[in-house]
Amino acid sequence: MPVESSPGRGATRNATPTRFNLRERMAEGDWLDQVDALDGVGTRRTTVTVEHPRSILTRNRSPDIGFDRSVNPYRGCEHGCIYCFARPTHAYHDLSPGIDFESRLFAKPDAAKLLHSALSAPGYDCAPIALGTNTDPYQPIEERWKITRSILEVLVETKHPFTITTKSNRVLRDLDLIAQAAHEGLAAVAVSVTSLEPSISRTLEPRAPAGRKRLEAIRTLNEAGVPTLIAIAPVIPQITDHELETIVEAGVAAGARAGFYLPVRLPHEVAPLFRAWLDEHYPERAAKVMATIRSMRGGRDNDPDFFSRMRGSGPWADLLRTRFERAAKRYGLGQTKTVLRRDLFQSPRGAQMRLL
Repeated sequence: MPVESSPGRGATRNATPTRFNLRERMAEGDWLDQVDALDGVGTRRTTVTVEHPRSILTRNRSPDIGFDRSVNPYRGCEHGCIYCFARPTHAYHDLSPGIDFESRLFAKPDAAKLLHSALSAPGYDCAPIALGTNTDPYQPIEERWKITRSILEVLVETKHPFTITTKSNRVLRDLDLIAQAAHEGLAAVAVSVTSLEPSISRTLEPRAPAGRKRLEAIRTLNEAGVPTLIAIAPVIPQITDHELETIVEAGVAAGARAGFYLPVRLPHEVAPLFRAWLDEHYPERAAKVMATIRSMRGGRDNDPDFFSRMRGSGPWADLLRTRFERAAKRYGLGQTKTVLRRDLFQSPRGAQMRLL
């Protein structure tokens, strides 16, 4: 049964896509047994399913992304960011990229063990491992599962370089490990700040920490010697773009060493979910928002082409680029990448690590 609204969630729909030839499902009357809300909408509690993959390193060959391997401790993300480009991955599991993506999560408790095996493989070529490239490694369930921390323990013990991208100040819980690696030139963090206005954030990314908490995380990380960037990702025209300069200024004040921005992307099922969110929360400007997005994406909801998908095209994209560059220059925000060391890596082959 498609969920038409669910308090505290980002998506306003929960339809299961048929893009992968999955049968469209329709619940019968028994779904009513689970409804305990007066408006007819069933409560949606977060559930976590244990997943046991055979490998944990994901290889990337996209030429417009600055890493070639990543680790994702979780599938799905409780933060509920309506724009999340990872939402369509839930369709592979016969689940909805809508509220299912936010509430039916998968955890990989064997991730550290699998990573240990991968780093032990003969001929392994060390290069930075990216965490947080699909779903957030510091979403709320990390408090209990601590899978991200177990991964960091492996990386720190083997002196393997890594990057973290997150929207959560929960990253500070692992500051001891991250700072230790950063002092050896092995770690960098990017903290994403999309909006500093609570009225926008509470529906745009309803279960992610507030923007001010993320700025404090940037400050604390940098004070601890961790190279930390501010990522204004994504910028949504007519919704958050008016904050671009303010966020750059706030990031510099918090000590961000560099930063970047990305225009919003709406691949596959994200586009209809985003349109439904606009109709629910910004009906008076929904058409204008989508018209602007389409103007940056060659007349489409989404541009999947390499390089242009990260920049956009046309006058609106040019304007965003100019504004960001001027704000960065005005407030002193760098745009250089942190180069991480690879020469310190010590293969765990033949050693029994303490956490296993």
